[in-house]
Formats: sequence, structure tokens, C-alpha cells
Amino acid sequence: MLARIQQFITLTLALLAAGWFTGFVDRPWLAWGGGLLIVTGYAGVLALEFAVSRWVNANDPVPAPSGRQLLRAWVGEVLMAPRVFCWRQPFRAQVVPDLLDPGACTEGACGVVLIHGFFCNRGFWTPWLKALRARGHACVAVNLEPVFGSIDDYVPIIEDAVSRVSQATGRAPVLVCHSMGGLAARAFVRAKPQVPVLHVITIGTPHHGTWLGRFSRASNGRQMRLNSEWLEALARADPEDRRARFTCWYSNCDNIVFPASSAALAGADNRLVPGVAHVDLAFHGEVMGASLAKISAL
Repeated sequence: MLARIQQFITLTLALLAAGWFTGFVDRPWLAWGGGLLIVTGYAGVLALEFAVSRWVNANDPVPAPSGRQLLRAWVGEVLMAPRVFCWRQPFRAQVVPDLLDPGACTEGACGVVLIHGFFCNRGFWTPWLKALRARGHACVAVNLEPVFGSIDDYVPIIEDAVSRVSQATGRAPVLVCHSMGGLAARAFVRAKPQVPVLHVITIGTPHHGTWLGRFSRASNGRQMRLNSEWLEALARADPEDRRARFTCWYSNCDNIVFPASSAALAGADNRLVPGVAHVDLAFHGEVMGASLAKISAL
């Protein structure tokens, strides 16, 4: 479903830009200017997000980013966003299949379940799937649906993926999660404590919510409001020994999850990556490299 929504958005923008250009072809400056504005208007939205995040982060304990860091994060997100939302997810979501064949996996290697965030699908994880397959790790990337449903609705989807990976490897898997996916993983662990999970890696997950959540009318969006009742109930169900099995990556330039400290989890291995934006964080060299190394070590 999400792929079709994003296909429609991408193709509509492309047609609008082409139509504008054609309509003003006799006035090149207007044709090119309007066409580029339609195609790259999202960059202005991202800039507004960064401006708001800097304002909200002013009183946050996480060190504030410099102007150069914010600019670098904005450029990184401007380049990454269309690759994810206009290409991988709408048109290439199935290009890299899951790996569950024991004969193709490295003996003794743990498996991985990849859990995407809000308004995303398994296509988000294409670079991770390629890297995991190359290292011989059994892996499954889920599609969380309904897209705008409650986070609790995703528990059966994650349980099925965990079961399939565990059967392929004979051992508990690692969960790698981006953004809302980390909350879905915590909801799964809360609902299914009898199902073993080796480790959970979250990347830009709003463990305590995000300031932007106040504008959402979707069920999962409302659950991600700062210190929502749902998040507080989730926190009460987290014993200390469980959080010790979490690695949480976060950034002081996250344009979606802020204040920045909301992506850290008490008792977890919290790792700050300065100057990287929300989507770009999932593919940052340090985040991917260290996470893949930890998965291999486990």
C-alpha cells in the first residue's frame, strides 16, 4: 500500500514539474525555476524542520549542534530523502529479497529482523539487506501495516519475522530498527516476553516521543507525542535487564525526533552521532559499520 502511495506522489510531482516546464517553455527562467521549485520544494520543508529542531533543542542536555553541523545535516538529508522516498520504497521495495536459506547463511551467524519507521516500507533497508546478505546473515525486512495504525498492531508482523529468522538460524535474532520501528520492537518485546531476542539496535527512535508528534492525527503518530500515555506505559513495562540489551543511536541534528535526548534510553548503550539527520542516520558509515560489527560479534 505504502509503495503505491509514494509512487503516486513521486509521479504526480514529476508530471506537475513537466507540465509547468512545458507551459512556460517560451520563458526559460520561469520554466526552469518553477519546475525546480516543484521537484525540490521538500528541501525548504526540511530546512524548516531543522530550524524548529534547533529551537526545541535549546534546553536539551545533548550538546547543541554548530551551524556547520546543521548545514551538513540538511545537505545530507536533501540528498538522501529522494533516494529513499522516491526510489527505493516506491519502486524498489522488493529488489533485495529476504535471506532465509540456511545453506546460504554463514554457520553460527545470528539472524536479523529489520523494522522500518513511520511512512516507510522494507525498501528503506536496501543497503542493509545487501550488507547482511554479503556477510551471510539470515535476514527479514518487514512491512508494517496498516501504515497509520496503532504501533501495537505491528506485534504479529514482527513475531512472524522473528519466528522465521529463528527457524533459519536455530537461535534468537537481532532486531535493527529505525525511528518508529524501535517502538514497534519494544511493543513486541513487551507483548511477547517469551520469544527470545538477542539484541535490539534502534536508530533515531523517539523513545520518549517527538515534538512533531503533536501535529499527527494518525494512531501511531499520536502514540509518538512527547511523553504520551502510550510511551509511559511502554516505559513502565521495561525492566533494567531488558534495556541493557539495547543499543540506541541518536543525533543532535535529527530533524524528526527532537528534543535529541528523546532518542536515548536509560540503561541502554546510547551512542551520539553529531551532525547527521534522521533518515541519513540509518545509513551513516559509523552507524552501519559499528552495528554490523556488533551483529557479527554476537
